[in-house]
Amino acid sequence: MPRISRWFVKSALIYLVAGALMAALTLSSAAPLPLALMALRPLAWHLLTVGWATQLIFGVAFWMFPRVSREQPQGDERLAWGIFGALNVGLGLRALGEPAAALWPRLTPAPILPLAATLQVVAVWLFVVAAWPRVKALGR
Repeated sequence: MPRISRWFVKSALIYLVAGALMAALTLSSAAPLPLALMALRPLAWHLLTVGWATQLIFGVAFWMFPRVSREQPQGDERLAWGIFGALNVGLGLRALGEPAAALWPRLTPAPILPLAATLQVVAVWLFVVAAWPRVKALGR
């Protein structure tokens, strides 16, 4: 398994645990939940869908998709690390900004959530750019 794939998969597992714990806390109906916990509910789903599922898919795809060439089987590794960085910085910003925006809407810096979303969208588009030649190779 390529090193970048291991980083994607290990990060995905961390997001799975964090998102599942957060979801369990915020979906508990044992007692009325404090506002701070309720503010984590959207983040929990984001960590599970983007942090866990998307990141796991990216990692396995970099590992399992057909080779680009013998010299660079996964393609340009710098692009893969850029995808990893953009996705995880975007998730980190979202983890800070989403609860803050829910709890303190007037104090949250305006660009934090749009920047988080932009980084995540950039990561997805870069993944398409990186994966396209490997998928295209199937038709040859």
